[in-house]
Amino acid sequence: MIRFERVSKLYGKGTYAVRDLDLEVGTGELSVLVGPSGAGKTTVLRMVNRMVEPTSGLVRVDGADVAGLDKVELRRRTGYVIQQAGLFPHLSVADNVATVPRLLGWDKRRVRSRVDEMLSLVGLEPATFAGRYPSELSGGQAQRVGVARALAGDPPVLLMDEPFGALDPIVRERLQQEFLQLQGGLKKTVIFVTHDIDEAVTLGDRIAVLGQGGRLQQYATPAEVLARPANQFVADFVGADRGLRRLAVTPLEARDLDYPPVVTPTSSVAQTRRAVQAHATSWAIVVDDAGRLLGWVEPAQVPGGEEAKVANYVRPLEARVRLGSSLRAAFTEMLQHDAGWVAVLDGDRYLGVITPDGLHAALRRSVGGEPVPALLARAEP
Repeated sequence: MIRFERVSKLYGKGTYAVRDLDLEVGTGELSVLVGPSGAGKTTVLRMVNRMVEPTSGLVRVDGADVAGLDKVELRRRTGYVIQQAGLFPHLSVADNVATVPRLLGWDKRRVRSRVDEMLSLVGLEPATFAGRYPSELSGGQAQRVGVARALAGDPPVLLMDEPFGALDPIVRERLQQEFLQLQGGLKKTVIFVTHDIDEAVTLGDRIAVLGQGGRLQQYATPAEVLARPANQFVADFVGADRGLRRLAVTPLEARDLDYPPVVTPTSSVAQTRRAVQAHATSWAIVVDDAGRLLGWVEPAQVPGGEEAKVANYVRPLEARVRLGSSLRAAFTEMLQHDAGWVAVLDGDRYLGVITPDGLHAALRRSVGGEPVPALLARAEP
């Protein structure tokens, strides 16, 4: 746990980088600091490992005042990732990752094993990348190495200062999702700095919005910040389209689903036609006997007589998400596949579908009924 107790940092003549900050980051929690330039985000981060000393107040890590800890030991116990990785250019990837384990006095075999483990963890094949140098890496690969190096000593605390900010949007989004998966398993205590509210919403368990002069404006979950900004500053910072941003933090629930007719491969055309007529639609979902999704079928397009089976006429259905996925994930599937609805699964089992109307209703519910832009409805999958 990291605790800031009335922490201030004064830079001469009454100019504060941070002022009277009270904030707690729980053990295993990923908290994101956002705010405009000059709001003191990086200063807050760097006070944790004493790269910046506060003018007043206390910073505690697991109850211990960091001012009383040896700086070198503190920094060895604290992972640090910065924009553009900050790798040592004269060292190989393996030697970069091994930096802290070697400082901790690990033996060669343990260091080598840890390097391979960390590179594999961040998706870099050790046999391919361990011997390369930073100049031989892409931006995304370098950032992965930076994360691997920060994690190599198994620090309980991880500080990340806009680590993905210099990357192109596609690589950045991929690394965000990969880091979320890593954090889901590692459960480090993380402070993450960004100027991008979308990144904060995607990554954060909680978001701290800092204003000019480093005053804390709001500290809450992404859903709370987007739905109920504490003041006008926060509302302006997160943007007028915060309702749509809630797509990323609102989970898909069973009550959001629609239930079109369901048939099996052995259903006849006549049975399928009766099912779709009863639901005032032209198509049906096809599942196997175990309830696993196989696709969809439109009986009017099936050749043959009324007793023909639909098994050979099932169309694939690529637009699908898991129950509990974000509304954003469902909407993305809808757009990518130009689909009028998205199948929702629980493991392999089909549950129902989410439609544009269902997305809209779920989003309105998540923001307490506030108006949000309507989503275009379509009648066919």
